[in-house]
Amino acid sequence: MSRITTRQKAYAAFMAVCFFWGTTYIGIKIALETVPPFLLGGIRFTIAGSVLAVSLRLLGHRWPDWRRAPTFLVIGVAMLGFGNGGVVWAEQFMASGLVAVLVASTPFWMVGIESFAGGERLTRRTVGGLLVGFTGILLLVWPDLTRALTATSGWTWVGGLVSTQLACIGWSVGSTISKQRLKDTDPLVASAFQMLAGGLVMLLVAAVLGEYGRLAWTPRTLAAVVYLFFAGSLIGFVAYTYALRHLPMSTVSLYPYVNPVVAVILGTWLLHEPLTWRIVAAIAIILAGSAVVSRRPKAIQNSEFRIERDATALGSAAALRVQGSE
Repeated sequence: MSRITTRQKAYAAFMAVCFFWGTTYIGIKIALETVPPFLLGGIRFTIAGSVLAVSLRLLGHRWPDWRRAPTFLVIGVAMLGFGNGGVVWAEQFMASGLVAVLVASTPFWMVGIESFAGGERLTRRTVGGLLVGFTGILLLVWPDLTRALTATSGWTWVGGLVSTQLACIGWSVGSTISKQRLKDTDPLVASAFQMLAGGLVMLLVAAVLGEYGRLAWTPRTLAAVVYLFFAGSLIGFVAYTYALRHLPMSTVSLYPYVNPVVAVILGTWLLHEPLTWRIVAAIAIILAGSAVVSRRPKAIQNSEFRIERDATALGSAAALRVQGSE
């Protein structure tokens, strides 16, 4: 029976992120019916981080040194406070599918910030693929943006647009710091403490904004929050952290290109949100750009395969030597 490699596990985690985070847009839209935005994020991430951290400790995983607390705080605030908070804020004014497509600008921010920080270098293939995808975003956004600027209520739409881009920047900065600063930290442990830090900050922001007095529950919104807790936080965020650790940033950054497909289909099916030709065309172009970026040159694929094969062989040899000395 063939052994599942780390890279294969990482791609499986990446696919889980693409699917589950695509479904969370509609979950957020439903939860916002009675749960204020920052309180929503604070509740789900604080509980998810606490449950995961305690569970891992009981299973024998070591918690990180508390000197790492500032790093977890910065990452949590950037990825969850700005990243998730900006998305949830935007969904108060926009259809869930539209927000998902606007967030598809994240790859530009992620690969750009990663390259600026001395990480993976930009290539012509990567830039070309991202530009193709961004063409799809412009196709979707431009007519609505033009109407929004001339409408009385249009500035709320513009606020949602700005909110999504701040979310993309925050998420990209946090992802870059996590990839570079937490290489020696267990991905599961890192996920737990990033969620815990980000969730606590969001609860504090919710208190400052007076959101606790507006909190209410219905069976529908409670079910949505529970789903976001499991699918979006425990499964999605842990899978993202694992994929981020083992795959190139240019590949991991493509998840927002796939999320809109899931989000738009669910939004149209369950919430009866409009599905226009522009959205369909935008999705097709975005996925085409995603395919260009994710296609790795054969020389790089062969090199990565040899590195992983050699690492596996060295690990097996070390294990045999240990057994022989016992």
